[in-house]
Amino acid sequence: MAPSSTAATAVLDGLPGIRAWQEDFYRDLHRHPELSHQEHRTAAKVAETLAGYRVHTGVGGTGVIGILDNGPGPTVLLRADMDALPVLEDTGLPYASSTRATDATGHEVPVMHACGHDAHVTALLGAARLMADGRSNWGGTLVALFQPAEETGDGARGMVDDGLAKLLPPVDVCHGQHVMPFPAGTIGVHAGPFMASADSMRITVYGRGSHGSMPQASVDPVVLAAMIVVRLQTVVSREVSPAESAVLTVGSITAGSKSNVIPDRAVLQLNIRTFNDATRTAVLDAVRRIVTAECMASRSPRDPEFELFDRFPLTDNDIPTTERVTHAFTDMFGERCVELPQGAGSEDFSDIPRALGVPYTYWGVGCVDPDVYRTAAEAGSINQDIAVNHSPRFAPVIQPTLDTATQALITAALAWLTPA
Repeated sequence: MAPSSTAATAVLDGLPGIRAWQEDFYRDLHRHPELSHQEHRTAAKVAETLAGYRVHTGVGGTGVIGILDNGPGPTVLLRADMDALPVLEDTGLPYASSTRATDATGHEVPVMHACGHDAHVTALLGAARLMADGRSNWGGTLVALFQPAEETGDGARGMVDDGLAKLLPPVDVCHGQHVMPFPAGTIGVHAGPFMASADSMRITVYGRGSHGSMPQASVDPVVLAAMIVVRLQTVVSREVSPAESAVLTVGSITAGSKSNVIPDRAVLQLNIRTFNDATRTAVLDAVRRIVTAECMASRSPRDPEFELFDRFPLTDNDIPTTERVTHAFTDMFGERCVELPQGAGSEDFSDIPRALGVPYTYWGVGCVDPDVYRTAAEAGSINQDIAVNHSPRFAPVIQPTLDTATQALITAALAWLTPA
């Protein structure tokens, strides 16, 4: 057994002793979710739990950092995100959320931990406690970073812009993880580009309003928007190489208010996912070109307007770092460490290691009851029967999800930190 595996086993001897606390903490977080940039209760509970750590609060708004100095050695940063989503929970769990909050636009919305960030926070707090209790087994510095506002794509950047680097010792490597809809007890790894970059775009196109009975007097933005939607379907199929992956989704079209009134504008909202910078640029340029050309073809009286928002970076796992973590995971989990394919989901975690100039890797943690998943797989109904992240029915099984996520963080950290 490698020295890091021996250290991980020794530190994890304490896991049974904190299991009940972790499970209660998780239920409490799940019952009390908070929207992006509003994670005040969560941040306070995190800060008060980091006993023995140097703690910084309010970083990037509600971010929390705990630093545990344990003699000479490398510095490893472990990250968890804290925010929830404006989703009405439909899990039927006894600890389901009934929280409502006011979002950034001033609307009251339901709130749910529909992406598992409550599990991320709980696992990292458990790992932080076990690493503090087991410090005789390792040397170096552990940074436990709790990030706000992942769902809006600006939480990591907010912490960076708020002077994150000045609060930390020199960091050697960063690690992160996410619960995903595959069997609990399993860890999934992927070297290289893993999760897509994402760009949301709001496009306003202009027409000339008119009575519905006199279309000849109008420039109809509804028809214009429809033509844009149809033409945009060719971007991925005809402008992106079959060897590349890209997704372009038109998620929203808004125009008009009455059946017999031709409006003077339409607003489209797009989401674009890509796996390298060249494809990202090419797709964004193609969207602008097609929209502009369709507006000209329709004799639009004004140029279209483009607004990019909710932008996420590419998660591109460093290959040597991922190989090192994978080796440690294989020692710890055996065949339960599996290779995951690329996914079109997005994350802003990588903004932190990029800003610090250090390598990183990001892995998946299964959270679906293995028997339920197996039954769905045998029936060919995984897409129908397994609730995925952001679904109102998303409900990770508490165990072995929390145990596995806690074990993974400690195992990855100790692949770097100096064995005692």
